[in-house]
Amino acid sequence: MSDTADDLSAPLGQGRLRRRRLLRSPFSGMQVLALLLGLFLATFAGFAIFNDNPLGGEPIARITVRLDTVTEQKPSAPDEPQAKDVRKQEAPKEAAAGEQKTITIIDGSSGARQSVVIGGGDKDVSGARSVMSGLDQRLLEKSRYGMIPVTADGLKPFNVYAAEADRAKAARMPVVAILIGGLGVGAAKTTDAIMKLPPAVTLAFTPYGSDPGKLAERARAQRHEIFLQIPMEPYDFPDNDPGPQTLLTTLSGDQNVDRLYWHLSRLQGYAGITNFMGARFIATDAAMQPIVREAAKRGLGFFDDGATPRSVAPQLAVAQAMPFGKGDINIDAVPTAAEIDRALARLESIAKERGVAIGTASALPISIDRIAAWTKSLESRGTMLVPLTTAMLKSKSG
Repeated sequence: MSDTADDLSAPLGQGRLRRRRLLRSPFSGMQVLALLLGLFLATFAGFAIFNDNPLGGEPIARITVRLDTVTEQKPSAPDEPQAKDVRKQEAPKEAAAGEQKTITIIDGSSGARQSVVIGGGDKDVSGARSVMSGLDQRLLEKSRYGMIPVTADGLKPFNVYAAEADRAKAARMPVVAILIGGLGVGAAKTTDAIMKLPPAVTLAFTPYGSDPGKLAERARAQRHEIFLQIPMEPYDFPDNDPGPQTLLTTLSGDQNVDRLYWHLSRLQGYAGITNFMGARFIATDAAMQPIVREAAKRGLGFFDDGATPRSVAPQLAVAQAMPFGKGDINIDAVPTAAEIDRALARLESIAKERGVAIGTASALPISIDRIAAWTKSLESRGTMLVPLTTAMLKSKSG
């Protein structure tokens, strides 16, 4: 039967309606494709928005590091089972003397990076870790600002971080020590002092600068012992301001000790502390007592730069039985080559007269050059250049 007959025999309009329903679907092919593409894009966008990945899809290696037993995993052979627990491996051999390893730990969740320096395990005959082989973790204590020095197992930072010296020889002849201060802020001048001056010259770092700890590490790697300068109130404060967290005579003892902790946390590996400015503070007994007591408790020495004759530091240090030293001459008070040479000659005369002399200087280029030249022939003239800690110990025994 023809289509026309079908149409005539069907109820009015029903035949054509059925044909339209068979030919038309709710979605065309292009609409289906667009719908699928939209779902895909919506899924991808949702993943990008709600997945917190600060590394932006970079490959992430998650490792567990134990600082007491750090091991190094080597790739397994093709048919060798991969170790599942690093802690089950054999402990590594001790690092060679003076060897350090730096590892970077990346937190896969936050993207934070942390560099950890692991020193060698070499120890000297006294049981203290060699000053050049890294920090002794036993001599660090956590404070709210970071790690600060502490005594442990009968060891003190003053002894552990003192530079090596022939102390038997130093006991028999006049000795000179020189402390170069103001380091850690300018990388160029700090590097010049580290590289151009002999290792027996002690370097003092301020707590300021972008990364004084890194420069201090470099100084110790070149066999310089280091001291930390603590900013203290001068007479003309605040017109003359040493810097943030300065110790002030107007603060309580607890407040100043808290500020001291901030300074102590800025770098590690120093044998003692010294004043940075501070003519008023170092002459005020009530202000100085808590600071000297805290430094002694933490096994540090104290060096007074000798800028003020009214300092109470000598008496307080004796009362705490702590290593102490005081500067005799500011070598570059007049920063010219002729005046620096004259100051060095006076320092040498004091050493021959009293057995010990200590000079202070800043890291001016002219100061570094003249001191470096002067030290080359010092011992041939009968005087020995020693680290500050050696001079402090000789002064105490003298």
